[in-house]
Amino acid sequence: MTLSAAPFQSQPMAIEKDWIDYNGHLNMAYYNVLFDRGADAFFERLGLGPDYLTQRNHTFYTAEAHVRYVQELHLGHEVRASMRIIDLDEKRIHAYAELHHVEGWLAATCETMSLHIDMSGPRVAPFPEDVFASLKQQFKHDSQLERPHAMGHPIGIRRK
Repeated sequence: MTLSAAPFQSQPMAIEKDWIDYNGHLNMAYYNVLFDRGADAFFERLGLGPDYLTQRNHTFYTAEAHVRYVQELHLGHEVRASMRIIDLDEKRIHAYAELHHVEGWLAATCETMSLHIDMSGPRVAPFPEDVFASLKQQFKHDSQLERPHAMGHPIGIRRK
């Protein structure tokens, strides 16, 4: 596993025609598809992709996600997903991701809590030692990066 000085970034992903809603922009559901594809690439790089499920019968479930829609995406746009580990323990990963247009501007953010799952249950289970060691190495790297300013925002109407 190679770690860089920046958060993980996916390959560019194109907005698909069927994802555009009647307002003429990317439907909110497909932001989650893009975040999910970026997360798949991130976790696969850590050895936790489809092979992890078939070889070890373990996987991840998303328990919670908080998406912020910052700027509209349209047909013809391409984005990259960046992702980092914010925190983890022996069964959970708190992650933060951003979608950036390939020109650099921020389109959306997503904060997630994922659970490590033993599919024989299925049930939440601790990571195997080797997997947890790899995740801790990634977390150590990611914790050196500047904390995302958009992370941890509550939802609510601000009153004066």
